[in-house]
Amino acid sequence: MPAIVLAALLWGTTGTAATLLPGDVSPLATGAATMGVGGLLLALTAPRATVAVLRGGASAWRRILPGALAVAAYPLAFYSSMSLAGVAVGNVVALGTAPVFAALLERFVVTRGTGRPLDRRWALSAGAAVLGVVLLVGGGAGHGAADGGAAVAGPLGTTTGADADLLAGIALGLLAGLAYAVYTDTAGRLMRDGHPSRGSMAAQFGVGALLLLPVLLLTGAPLLQSTASVGVAAYLALGPMFVAYLAFGRGLRTVTGSRATTVTLLEPVVATLLAVLVVGERLSPLGWLGVALVLAGVVAVAVARPGRSRLESRA
Repeated sequence: MPAIVLAALLWGTTGTAATLLPGDVSPLATGAATMGVGGLLLALTAPRATVAVLRGGASAWRRILPGALAVAAYPLAFYSSMSLAGVAVGNVVALGTAPVFAALLERFVVTRGTGRPLDRRWALSAGAAVLGVVLLVGGGAGHGAADGGAAVAGPLGTTTGADADLLAGIALGLLAGLAYAVYTDTAGRLMRDGHPSRGSMAAQFGVGALLLLPVLLLTGAPLLQSTASVGVAAYLALGPMFVAYLAFGRGLRTVTGSRATTVTLLEPVVATLLAVLVVGERLSPLGWLGVALVLAGVVAVAVARPGRSRLESRA
C-alpha cells in the first residue's frame, strides 16, 4: 500500500508540471513524451523480465495487447482533459472514475459476474471518494474568477469557453479513467498468472510506448525548443511515469485493481491542491468538501485489512 501511495503522490504533480511547458507544446505531445519515454525506460531497464512476459504466448498477449492500447490512450486523453477542463477537474474526473471502472471490470469482465461480490467497506469508501470527485467538479475547480465560472483555466495558462471545453474535458477524463482501469487490471492479471510485477508492467508499457512513438514524432518538436521544456518532459517521464509505475507495479502484487485505483484517488487531491496553490485555479467550499471526502475514502481503503483474495506476492 505505501508504494501505491507514493505513486499517487508523484502522479499528482503532473498537471502542475505541465503548466511549466511553453504554450505551443500540445497535450498530445506531453502525454506521448511522458508515457512513451517512460514506458521505454521501464522495458529497457528490465529486459529479461520484459522479454519473458512477451514470450508468454497467447495467454500473455491476451493481457498485454489491451493493456498496451490502454497505456497509449491514457496519456493522450488525460493531458487533453486537463488542457480543456483545467488541472483539477481533469485529474479528479480521470482518477475519480477509475475505481468504478476497475470494480466493474473485476466483477463483470474478469469473473463474468461469478466472482465474490464487492465488499461493503470498499463500496462505502469508493462511494465517498466518488462523491468527493463530483463535488470537486461542481465546486468550481479550475474555474476562473472573472466571470464566475464561464471560463476554464487550462494547464498551459490559456482560457477557453466553459461549456463545450469543460464537457469535452470531462468526456476525455472519463476515457482516461477507463484506460487507467484497463491497464491496471491487465497488469494485475499478468501477475496472477505468475509473471513478476516488473516484467508485467514493463511489457505492456513498453508495447504501449511503441504505439505512442508516432504521436511523439508528429507533435513533439516544440518539446525540444528549450532546456526548460526538455527538463519538464524529463521529469514527467522519470518521476510520475518511470518511478511511479515501478512503485505501482510493486503495490499491485498485494492488492486488487479496484482497491489500488481507490487509493490512487490521492492523486486528484494532490493535483487539486497544487492547481489552487501553484497554478492559481479556484476551489469553492463545496470543492474543499469534495477533497475531504476523497481523502476519507482513500484512508478507509488504505487501513482496511486484506481479504482472503489477496494476490500472491512474487518479485
